Amino acid sequence: MSYFSRDNCQLYYQEWGQGTPLILLHGLGSSSADWEYQIPALSSHYRVICLDVRGHGRSDKPREKYRIKTFADDCLALLDHLQLPQAHVVGISMGGMIALQLAVEQPQRLLSLCIVNSAPEVKLKTLRHWIEAGKRWTLVRLLSLDSIAKGLGQILFPKPEQALLREKIAERWPQNDKRAYIASLDAIIGWGVTEHLGRITCPILVVAAERDYTSVADKQAYVAKMPTARLLVIEDSRHATPLDQPEHFNRSLLAFLAEVE
Repeated sequence: MSYFSRDNCQLYYQEWGQGTPLILLHGLGSSSADWEYQIPALSSHYRVICLDVRGHGRSDKPREKYRIKTFADDCLALLDHLQLPQAHVVGISMGGMIALQLAVEQPQRLLSLCIVNSAPEVKLKTLRHWIEAGKRWTLVRLLSLDSIAKGLGQILFPKPEQALLREKIAERWPQNDKRAYIASLDAIIGWGVTEHLGRITCPILVVAAERDYTSVADKQAYVAKMPTARLLVIEDSRHATPLDQPEHFNRSLLAFLAEVE
């Protein structure tokens, strides 16, 4: 087990393999454990580094206001701690937001960027946006993490043959610190870097699940703002693409990374 410290916060990370560094950033309420289907495939070619984001997994959960920028600064501190001038960065959902924040602030530190089922902003621009955010804000405060886990498992993995994935969610999600989980959710609402996407200079792969929470068209719209970006749509997948379509995702990511290198 490996830790490093930033601003009196102990942050947990793990490493596998050798070669060019590849950072994996998980989503809200998750941890490095959810990259389990990627690590064997990727570590055969790269030095894979998984970070438990502040407030998640085995990292500390300080009682403070969380921000996406803070998470990105933690990731930058990890690069510095490992003395890595550059790395490939992959992020899913909230992890994709962290990766985008890092990319617009420190574009020279990224060899490439892979954004999975994420977006460059979560801003409440319409009444529907406010209503949906209000529902989620209320539910996460009223429901237990066990209840959230069961509901989330059914949404992400509804097929009968996905029972094992539902069990993983049911086991892992309640391990969250609820206060830290809420603080992380609050960090997402209102965040955005859309106006700074032009700063990103590295090759970018945006992965969009066919049945993600937001539409493929939404991803196409922000991909069009980045000259070095391309879009990959993975059919019959929902928000947790690396878990529900691991072979397709791994194969596509490795092909993209090989092309970059």
